Amino acid sequence: MRDDSSTPPLSARDIEFFVQNGFVRIDRAFPRAFADAGRSLLWRALNLDPADPAGWTRPVIRLDQFGQEPFVAAANTPRLCAAFDQLVGAGRWLPRHTLGTFPVRFPSREDPGDIGWHVDMSFGTDSPDFMEWRINLHSRGRALLMLFLFSDIGIDDAPTRIRCGSQRTIARQLISAGEEGLTLRELAATGFSESAHLPEALATGEAGTVYLCHPFLVHSAQSHRGDTPRFLAQPPLQPRGRNGIAYGDDAMLPVVRAVREAIV
Repeated sequence: MRDDSSTPPLSARDIEFFVQNGFVRIDRAFPRAFADAGRSLLWRALNLDPADPAGWTRPVIRLDQFGQEPFVAAANTPRLCAAFDQLVGAGRWLPRHTLGTFPVRFPSREDPGDIGWHVDMSFGTDSPDFMEWRINLHSRGRALLMLFLFSDIGIDDAPTRIRCGSQRTIARQLISAGEEGLTLRELAATGFSESAHLPEALATGEAGTVYLCHPFLVHSAQSHRGDTPRFLAQPPLQPRGRNGIAYGDDAMLPVVRAVREAIV
């Protein structure tokens, strides 16, 4: 990604990569100092000692909705806001006031119990059964899936697995489902097998890296085989208005182009 603040953060090549693969990586999307300050707050919330691995007895602990300054600042840097404009369109998204869920993953031989290919649902989330949460072709409630790296994440540190280009297979499943869309249970009935042949990427990088992903991107958690706990937030970028991306509005927007070829 480009580092010159006088130019757009995403080059034409970056945008085309997003259209084809369903995600783009932005290095130094927010300062490492924000990540360091944020991790300190997260360790405090965990009530664990970062210097005492003996206390890390669970493979994953989920922390939710942190709105302190380091998190809000990380989510709203000029670099990221400009990238949102490039992918989703200026005036078509809402600023983040919290940074969503942090599934903190610890080195462990134990099965974390949450590994499996999926897409993140975006409405109907008032149901207590998350398998009944829904997604539709307009991606109501979600303009992007975002992965904020608050620690350095290497290949052994439980990086999120991504199926490149899988947003297109999900779009083809959603096209006939109308405004009601499909539930996670309905999408999972096939085990997301239609995207199983696609190449995989890993969301690795230094603290301060952000992956901006299409909301239909198929992805998965994995076990932590490294030495240092992994801190990553996975908030949505929410669209302005209830109807989501609205694929008929502007066929040239990258978030629209990323699936348009699959559904027309």
